[in-house]
Amino acid sequence: MILQRRSLLTSMGALMALSGCGAITAIGEATAVLDAYDLRAPDMPQAGRMLQRGLSIEPPTAPGALEVDRILIRPNPVQSLYLPGARWTDKTPLMYQSVMLRAFEDTGALAYVGRRPLGGTGDVALITEITDFQAELDDETRRAITRIRLTARMVRESDARVLARRSFQAIGPEVSTDTLEIVESFNAASDVVLTDMVRWGLGVMGLQLPSV
Repeated sequence: MILQRRSLLTSMGALMALSGCGAITAIGEATAVLDAYDLRAPDMPQAGRMLQRGLSIEPPTAPGALEVDRILIRPNPVQSLYLPGARWTDKTPLMYQSVMLRAFEDTGALAYVGRRPLGGTGDVALITEITDFQAELDDETRRAITRIRLTARMVRESDARVLARRSFQAIGPEVSTDTLEIVESFNAASDVVLTDMVRWGLGVMGLQLPSV
């Protein structure tokens, strides 16, 4: 993670705004070098045993505003902008797929966790849809919170039967408009979402993680 700090309010003119289906880039934004940020996987407890089962994690689906590597910020509920001078290390769904994969792997609970079924056939697939993944500005304080919300389904690969479905959401702590602080708020919200999701997903597969 690049630890260079930037202020949103002093760079508001450089924001990239969405217009209809396309994005309108402010002057100079297209050629600017953007600092790249990533999210870390939460610290997960180790499973007491390993299931001889595999989990394939599909790339999440997401609205068009999130199908990019830019960090989405909403100054109000009807406006979508991108944080100036900053981006994720990959498109948001692919970046978050990697974080989900690491979170499940770190438990040591499964014989295989990957993006595709091992050997072309798998046991269970995790299919997710991201509905919120943005920072939001407060009109009065001009401080930011982050919001992550997604829906997950555990699907049996052999017959496409949905074994379980659940929604997960979390709000990160209020922070200034400093880019690094916003990313850390994303990390805090992500930790809650992924910890809950991993515990739920492994429970569907027949394993309960120990309490922290």
